[in-house]
Amino acid sequence: MGIVIVEICEGSLINAIDIEKELESQYPEVAVIMNECLMACGTCTYSPFAIVNGKKIFAKTIDECVKKIKEQIEFELANV
Repeated sequence: MGIVIVEICEGSLINAIDIEKELESQYPEVAVIMNECLMACGTCTYSPFAIVNGKKIFAKTIDECVKKIKEQIEFELANV
């Protein structure tokens, strides 16, 4: 069993929800890391955004972004 790292920028619109609690409670293999800046210059201010094991995930809405993050987590866990 591997671990999946989800990095969240402190300025990301996805922080409107408690994404850390949601992901870590659903996926014990996930570690959510809050960063001051992920060097994605502006992405976090206009789009919900995260990085899952190095892959940038973003969407137009928070719900869509969370769905994509979970899909990427499942993909990562299936391919460990």
